[in-house]
Amino acid sequence: MVSHNRRHFILQAAGLCAALASAELALAAPPAVDENDAAASSLGYRAKAGSVDAAKFPKYHAGQTCANCRFYTGAAGDSAGPCPMFPGKSVSADGWCNVYAPRV
Repeated sequence: MVSHNRRHFILQAAGLCAALASAELALAAPPAVDENDAAASSLGYRAKAGSVDAAKFPKYHAGQTCANCRFYTGAAGDSAGPCPMFPGKSVSADGWCNVYAPRV
């Protein structure tokens, strides 16, 4: 009976380790959007709003950033967060793209 309990414990411990490892992966931040990515380029995404080419994107105005865009869903104060324009990726809170819409 002792060997059964030990075996049961080892199996449960292994399962717990696997669960913790997968939970850590699930909680890991998504990768950052690469400015050179095709989708990012087509939307004029820049990780630093100040580097937006205003001649190419006349819609851009100083002060517009992902952090104050209605589509950005990162928490206040975070340096990056999710945006539905780039599913599965993270945008810089200081970034900007041509889909920018002020938060109301």
